[in-house]
Amino acid sequence: MLKFKGLFKSRTVAAASLPRQTRVKRVSSIDFRNMLETKIPNEALDYAVLLWEEHPFSFKITGTRSTCLGNYKYLNGHHTITVNHDLNIYNFLVTYIHEVAHQRVFISYREKRRKKTLPHGEEWKEAFRELMAPLLNEVVFPAEILKPLSAHMINPKASSTRDATLIKALKSFDSGRKMAAIHLDEIDLGQSFIFKKRTFQKLETKRTRAICLEIGTKRKYSIPLLAEISVLNDR
Repeated sequence: MLKFKGLFKSRTVAAASLPRQTRVKRVSSIDFRNMLETKIPNEALDYAVLLWEEHPFSFKITGTRSTCLGNYKYLNGHHTITVNHDLNIYNFLVTYIHEVAHQRVFISYREKRRKKTLPHGEEWKEAFRELMAPLLNEVVFPAEILKPLSAHMINPKASSTRDATLIKALKSFDSGRKMAAIHLDEIDLGQSFIFKKRTFQKLETKRTRAICLEIGTKRKYSIPLLAEISVLNDR
């Protein structure tokens, strides 16, 4: 297990110090640890709690969101991070660190009015790399994830879902996932398939998406190449 200094001091964030409209329940390090302990690899738990102790924030595990895996926001003097509940422990950890990096950039630059920063600009990339560095080893991540994750961190994208190699590796550890899951990028142009109970035909491949024709309506849609599909035999 990775060891980190000062980890077991139980810190409490007082709700009374927050603006009235953003007051939240008092949370201790132990409470926060309990929230995370089943969501990330045990070997990373101490480190994840330490990051919260250094700069506390409200943390919420949310329902599934199709638009994002996690989110950071600053409102009325209060930091909030959310992560989707249905991510496996490795995907959850990467998303958690991704969002903490946003908080660190805000504290370092925007809160102190040093300069404006882009949401996923160089400042965020640097913070993300720095925060991920202690975790990039086979104690925390299996080799199947560590290799593409290490490559991803050289120049991290705005979302892990934009890195086809990484997201495939992360999704391969989803519990209950079909062993023979097929992605849209694996089938030929012209092949018919089922996606979200609708029948499509793959027409054209773009960078990260495919232009597909819905058979019933004759309308064209842009579908992520990483979408899991069921292939139809008839072409």
